[in-house]
Amino acid sequence: MTQSNGEKSAAELLKQFSEDATTLIRKEVELAKAELTEKGRQAGKGAGMFGGAGLFGVGAFGALTTFLILVLAEAMDAWLAALIVTVLWGGVAAVLAIQGKQKVEEAAPLQPEQTVDTVKEDVQWAKRQAASAGR
Repeated sequence: MTQSNGEKSAAELLKQFSEDATTLIRKEVELAKAELTEKGRQAGKGAGMFGGAGLFGVGAFGALTTFLILVLAEAMDAWLAALIVTVLWGGVAAVLAIQGKQKVEEAAPLQPEQTVDTVKEDVQWAKRQAASAGR
């Protein structure tokens, strides 16, 4: 219904607002999907490159290990040189594992706390708006 002076009624305005809000939300979701799809492709390529780097890194680490054993084997039995290098790498692995565990514990809980809080605030705001509009 349109009022006599050409203005829309409150019901028409509310209906239009609802339609516009729905359209806006749909468009935002579509944009987010498109962005995430593109970012996912880029991340996939990057992950593949990290995989290749890891493979070559393991090869380099193996060569370094062999080098250290051969150098130490000049001064002692080869088995003792291999044992020393193994204990060295074991110590490095233990330190990294302890530090990694601490970092993971610092990151817990793995949920977007700030986003959860703001969504809760938005819900409360919407409830207050709905309650005041119903009066």
